[in-house]
Amino acid sequence: MAASRYKRLVDALAADIRSGRLAAGVRLPTHRGLAARESIAVVTATRVYSELEAMGLVSREQGRGTFVRDIAVPAGHGIDQQVVATDAVDLSFNYPSVPGQADLLRQALREVAASGDLDSLLRYQPHRGRPQDRASIARHLRRRGITTDAEQILIAGGAQHGLAITVMAMLNAGDVVAVDALTYPGFKVLAHAFHLDLEPVPVTADGPDLDALERLCATRPVRAIYTMPTLHNPLGWVMPAPDRIRLIEIARRYGPLIIEDASYAYLAEDPPPPLAATAPDITLYVSGLSKNIATGLRVGFIVAPPPTVPALERAIRATTWNTPALTTAIACRWLDDGTVDHLETQKRNDAKSRQTLAREELEGLPLISHPSSYFTWLPLPDDARADRLTATLARQHISVSTAEPYTTSTHTPQALRLALGSTDLDRLRSTLRTVRQVAIEDAYA
Repeated sequence: MAASRYKRLVDALAADIRSGRLAAGVRLPTHRGLAARESIAVVTATRVYSELEAMGLVSREQGRGTFVRDIAVPAGHGIDQQVVATDAVDLSFNYPSVPGQADLLRQALREVAASGDLDSLLRYQPHRGRPQDRASIARHLRRRGITTDAEQILIAGGAQHGLAITVMAMLNAGDVVAVDALTYPGFKVLAHAFHLDLEPVPVTADGPDLDALERLCATRPVRAIYTMPTLHNPLGWVMPAPDRIRLIEIARRYGPLIIEDASYAYLAEDPPPPLAATAPDITLYVSGLSKNIATGLRVGFIVAPPPTVPALERAIRATTWNTPALTTAIACRWLDDGTVDHLETQKRNDAKSRQTLAREELEGLPLISHPSSYFTWLPLPDDARADRLTATLARQHISVSTAEPYTTSTHTPQALRLALGSTDLDRLRSTLRTVRQVAIEDAYA
């Protein structure tokens, strides 16, 4: 087959996929079927599919075939890359809000404007934040079970920035990082950008498979363990206390750092102590205020072992010099006066209401979730295609995410992740009814 013809076939299939003529989830002909249809050799058909796979347009599944991928999310990136139509109900991303937040901001801006240190907020700040702001965060963390000195706290431009500077300061290209087989897409983005070697750890109902984690650490030079022990995204688990102790023991035995992501931890009532409370010398605790206050308030923080603070501070300097002083000042006022505690209680109750609604409207489907989380996981039968369901729902102006952005292993499970926190309850109810109808007709029929 002439090279030009081979390339034309790749280009034609790629164009059909990108234009939507070949929809997400469509099963393509077998290698022999494509070879017969196009009068080419089977080895050439294999090469065509391999190139399309390298372009991120198709995925091959052992024993099932080659499928058109959902290209709304670029390969290796997270759901934050997805473009949601303005008239769509967004069940792919969470930006939870409760009544009165805008009024709180107006009042806070008035208070900051009347304060005596307004001029200081217009100047460069210390790279890791002002001492008084770090002290406010330290007081807040004591209510989370973490007793720490303000000197161990660094203020970042949101939890994602906190993860970024942690990776930038602590890890090098090629380092092996143990992650859950389903994990937060934002960390996958960082791993791709910094050329980390992610090793997936199988998951159980309560957390990572710690036997598998230990085998991994015994056989590979694992440099870090990235984990969400308290309200995991997307599966919602809260890791039991004995499992947390064992994870720490594994880290101490084999030497990796622990990166503890606590972005959704505020939603869990009375969880076991954070890993950072038990193992502060080997754990970097990363969280922020975008979920418990508002997504536009980009304030995050890291609690770090003292020897790591200088490197983390240099990473902040290299990326933002310092975090925005005005938003940090507002956030710390709210930490000190109880506003954050109040908002967290409201959002915890709101999330419970939404989970109850989801269980009612998706009755009979095998949901996996925490009773006070803002998302739920819907596994699909093995012969179902999540891409096809998302395409059907998109035509009905509903945006959902497949498992692909969360998957770190070679096998992508057929599942949907439904974010519950970004639309009002009445619209959420009617939208979930549509999701159930589509899932039953397409996947469970």
